[in-house]
Amino acid sequence: MEAIEILQEFNSCYLKIQAIAQDKNWLLLIADKKIDPEAATHLGDVLHYLSEAMGCVEEIVEIKFNQESKS
Repeated sequence: MEAIEILQEFNSCYLKIQAIAQDKNWLLLIADKKIDPEAATHLGDVLHYLSEAMGCVEEIVEIKFNQESKS
């Protein structure tokens, strides 16, 4: 898998997880305390770490793109 493909997969996952974090049913589960209150924190952590990983891969993609542009 190329770096750009990895970045695209990460981005897809990020968008899906972000949609869950903003979903009305997810928010109701948290508000009604039907799930562990830590779940919201964990989901936020997942988004944070996924974003950090995406940033690392973006650097690789950018370097590779710049190298290919100069060729």
